[in-house]
Amino acid sequence: MSGLSDVRLTLHPQELIQAGERAATSVRLSGSPWQRFWLRLSTRKALLELDEHALKDIGLTRAQALEEGLKPFWRG
Repeated sequence: MSGLSDVRLTLHPQELIQAGERAATSVRLSGSPWQRFWLRLSTRKALLELDEHALKDIGLTRAQALEEGLKPFWRG
């Protein structure tokens, strides 16, 4: 029996959101407002450029990627 059968290999959307919130909190606590601006801008731009296969790999739908990717940079 393989040990992998006991491991969940996917993340649910809520877990991804929570992980993002934790990452955002650590960014808020470290770095200047300009660093946060550039991080948000670059990561949201990258999210919009992902193809369907890459989105599936990270557990997001195109609609979820668009929702996050099109947020204004001043919204966390």
